[in-house]
Amino acid sequence: MTDHAADQKSINLVEIFPQLVRPDDRPGYQGFIVDKENLIQVVQTLHNQYGYDYLSSVTGVDYYPDDLMDVVYHLNRSTGGRTLVLKTPVSRINPQVPSLVWLFPGAEFQEREVWDLMGIRFEGHPDLRRILTWEGFEGHPLRKDWKEPFFEEEIKPYKSRHPEGRARRIEDGNPYQNNVQYPFGFNPENWTPEGEDPLYRTLSSGSKNSSIKTDQMIVNLGPQHPSTHGVFRMVAVLEGETVVDLKPVMGYLHRNHEKIGERNTFLQNMPFTDRLDYVSSMSNNFGYSLAIEKLMGIQVPERAEYIRVMMAELTRIMSHLFSVGFLLNDLGAYFTPSLYVIEERELILDIFEAVSGSRMMCNYLRFGGVARDLPDGILEKIRDLVTDRLPRKVDDLDTYLTQNEILRSRCEGIGILTAEDAIANSASGPLLRASGVPYDIRRADPYSIYDRFDFDVVVRYHGDIYDRYLVRMDEIRQSMHILEQAIHDIPAGPTLSGKNQYVVRVPAGESYGRVEGPKGELGFYIVSNGKPNPWRYHVRAPSFINLTSLAGMSCGEKIADVVAILGSIDIVLGEVDR
Repeated sequence: MTDHAADQKSINLVEIFPQLVRPDDRPGYQGFIVDKENLIQVVQTLHNQYGYDYLSSVTGVDYYPDDLMDVVYHLNRSTGGRTLVLKTPVSRINPQVPSLVWLFPGAEFQEREVWDLMGIRFEGHPDLRRILTWEGFEGHPLRKDWKEPFFEEEIKPYKSRHPEGRARRIEDGNPYQNNVQYPFGFNPENWTPEGEDPLYRTLSSGSKNSSIKTDQMIVNLGPQHPSTHGVFRMVAVLEGETVVDLKPVMGYLHRNHEKIGERNTFLQNMPFTDRLDYVSSMSNNFGYSLAIEKLMGIQVPERAEYIRVMMAELTRIMSHLFSVGFLLNDLGAYFTPSLYVIEERELILDIFEAVSGSRMMCNYLRFGGVARDLPDGILEKIRDLVTDRLPRKVDDLDTYLTQNEILRSRCEGIGILTAEDAIANSASGPLLRASGVPYDIRRADPYSIYDRFDFDVVVRYHGDIYDRYLVRMDEIRQSMHILEQAIHDIPAGPTLSGKNQYVVRVPAGESYGRVEGPKGELGFYIVSNGKPNPWRYHVRAPSFINLTSLAGMSCGEKIADVVAILGSIDIVLGEVDR
């Protein structure tokens, strides 16, 4: 992909749009500034003439107390290359920008998130409702002047707890039964919930059956449903057993991860990334580390790079095995196949525990490397696993499942996502590659040392549940191939650049670090003002954005297939809701 990267560098937006675009010349910042009046013209030209057809990320930044907010867009080509950053400044008072959903449908949930948490309104958005908080929520919690009940201090470590260790219960300072002071004058006693009418009004009632007229009804699947993870809901309009329209409803697990991240120190956020996709802790650490290391200008030692890649690929294998197992559950299969893949996952978790001290929440990577070197004997254990046991077990799983007539009949031709729709919806990971788009960040915009390894970008072309299953099985084999090379080539040497610090000073500026996680593109957008805590901390969550395609894949299918389609996307609600 070197040619694409060179093409990107040669594009001078100031020359292309001399009156419309200006560079962001703040120290440590990058990208180009486009006023909202010119945003549509610039983005449409980049999309149609220069191939920037893939919108990776949309987020907002509040520069309070200045009367300034930015909407930040990260644009890419689906053919590869580096990210192009555009920023549209708006006033904090009634901020508005044009919606890009008409050009990039993948902006739909992201723009709703920015509206919900930052209060920036997107003109022309087809369904601008709150998405992670509830309708009727007071204020926009990612604004810098928003304070929650029980607010203590802006940043950690809180003085009441460190270093003196003094702590108090906030309830003790308030009268009995009046221990919560709600912000913005909100009073739950006087609050009348708006109900579900705004959601239900957005549902289409267009008939999918032209020959027989039947009644339609709205059915809620979840959130109290095992196949929707207990914290996810799908609102479906049904005509008989056929899905006419569907809306995903999330936010039941939302805890404002990004607000917490902006109050933590940079290093305190590392274990918080573990709690996003809690099946893929090591990959989460990886993406966050890259973003901070870009800002700090750190060179990671060779041995640490190899260890990072090994942990990331073991994570990919583990995640894909888990995904296959739970897809079978969603299809109604007996639990034995799931137990089969769980056993292999446990062996990988044994390695993580030996390396990091934890099985799930690993907190292993550090800025400039990893927390500690591999313990004695663990490299041999990884070698035995990826060259002997795992290949045999994956082949066995392949034999049991791939040509199984029930699996094929339930998966082939179901939940189709075309290549064009996948790109437009900002889909990533196996969901994108199963639709015929060979886009993998490890190849499209290589990071770490992935450009040293020989592996194939797995791609299938039908875009159905079955192809998404096949892509994950093939990617497991490619990850084992990468691991064999890494084990063979790993050098001796240090595993951390400098010493292991508890507080780091990150230079002022911004960065976007992204990795090809098991679910897709996991990105971290960081803004630093030179202090120990990030000014802006945003997570580009692949599980969240991949759900944009759920409605399109489900409409016209049977209600029994919707749970299987959701399972084939492979979401983790800790990452969806954050």
